[in-house]
Amino acid sequence: MILVPITYKGGVYRHDEIVDLIADLGGYVIQKHVLATEVVLLCLVPRDDIPLIERVGKPLGGEVQLSPLVGTEVAIVTPSLSIHHLPHPACDIAEYVRRIGAKSNMIGLARGYGKRVAQTSAEEREIINEHDCAVFLLGNFESCIVEKMEALRRGIDVPIILTGKPDADVLRRAIDPPVAGYVGNVGRFMHRTKEADELARLDAIVAEIVRVLDLRREEIAKDPLSASPARLMAVIQEQVPEVLEVTSPTPVTVQIAGLRVKLPYEEFADRIRSAEVEEGVTIGRIADVLPSRMRDYILVRIKPSSETDVVV
Repeated sequence: MILVPITYKGGVYRHDEIVDLIADLGGYVIQKHVLATEVVLLCLVPRDDIPLIERVGKPLGGEVQLSPLVGTEVAIVTPSLSIHHLPHPACDIAEYVRRIGAKSNMIGLARGYGKRVAQTSAEEREIINEHDCAVFLLGNFESCIVEKMEALRRGIDVPIILTGKPDADVLRRAIDPPVAGYVGNVGRFMHRTKEADELARLDAIVAEIVRVLDLRREEIAKDPLSASPARLMAVIQEQVPEVLEVTSPTPVTVQIAGLRVKLPYEEFADRIRSAEVEEGVTIGRIADVLPSRMRDYILVRIKPSSETDVVV
């Protein structure tokens, strides 16, 4: 069964019927947002059942759209938190990818500014590597980007999408060794992205993130995971109910090959390891349960089936 990421938008009235339908079909609701009289569901559902969800949701004022970034976590990396680097491009990009379903985290580097001194700390690299990919928002000048990127990329293992003011072809020629993706014509500017050409740049960034993550999914599919991250999310929510009381957004954040659980590691790691996915198979058998460098959260890295000889 192939699960496809979608967003369902409709009225609050009777939306529980859609939630129950998705569960009956073998799908998962990754996030639910209630905004006044409207509800937004970010879901993974069987591809063949999308027409059924549309048919049931139509009388309720609901609509379904494909959201290719549902179930991913993206790092938006900017050289510093100062007004010189952080204004609207970073904020707008982080918000825009959320609208397509991703969970985005903004990371301002402590020493990312200055061509001669730009660098990342060990903690920053480890936090970035906990994501599915990283979008680096650099500046307007090609020489600055080339010199900084050599230092900033060291130790980053996840796919990198590089953005800057030069166009994508210039960035592609200048950066060696190459990164996973490039988006040009996105420099620093001090206003919100409102014009059509500016929104088109945001669409280009989203398209490049989707392309890069699709390639990563294809790579993972060659040696499938021992369990779906969405299924482990449901197991954790059922067997560790304290996570449902967490007030942070997305208490269990689904990634392409794992989860971030927003509970204290020391207190809950063993309970998560011992949670049963099915009889005789625990999360600890098919995944590494690790301390996250982001606060005191828990990181669950699902092992490939070739390593565990288990697919659940």
